[in-house]
Amino acid sequence: MSTTRPYSPGDRGPEPSGASGASEGDVPVTGAATGAAAPSESSGPPGGTQGARGRQVRRLALEGESGVVPLARDFSRQALYAWGWLPAATADQRAAAEDVLLVVSELVTNACLHAEGPDELVLACDNKVIRVEVSDRGTGQPAPRTPHRAGRPGGHGMFIVQRLCLDWGVVRATGRPGKTVWAELGAPA
Repeated sequence: MSTTRPYSPGDRGPEPSGASGASEGDVPVTGAATGAAAPSESSGPPGGTQGARGRQVRRLALEGESGVVPLARDFSRQALYAWGWLPAATADQRAAAEDVLLVVSELVTNACLHAEGPDELVLACDNKVIRVEVSDRGTGQPAPRTPHRAGRPGGHGMFIVQRLCLDWGVVRATGRPGKTVWAELGAPA
């Protein structure tokens, strides 16, 4: 489903700190400069256990970094380990984690190809849903290519996001050019 809603139906709406769903007090993590191996955690104790609010957020600054797609995937994989999505005990859990990594790759790649590159990756996780947000300064509107041509190279990114996610959408930045493309995936059973 393509949407421009800032959050999915039935969602709790924007968090007090803004549309990104980030908790107050988040500390941005910069890619290679600070070592993406130590992402920031906005709530809950280290190791991925759920905090009192049950929502955990990690941020990765991507602006000006090179190799942003593998950097974003590695960062996301580390978050999935910390949050208990990996290592996966079942094939369904492994598939859910791989879907998250694929969506991250597609959204970051889209920002590289169709915007001025990604500025930030935000991952938010609670007991039921993981939310992926990629911010950029582009003015375009992402949408699955219509008609989708499965046998042709290119143009599959947003189609993949649409097929794998519970919902996705775009939030336009206020007061500056840019947007945040978000997608939500269900937690593994």
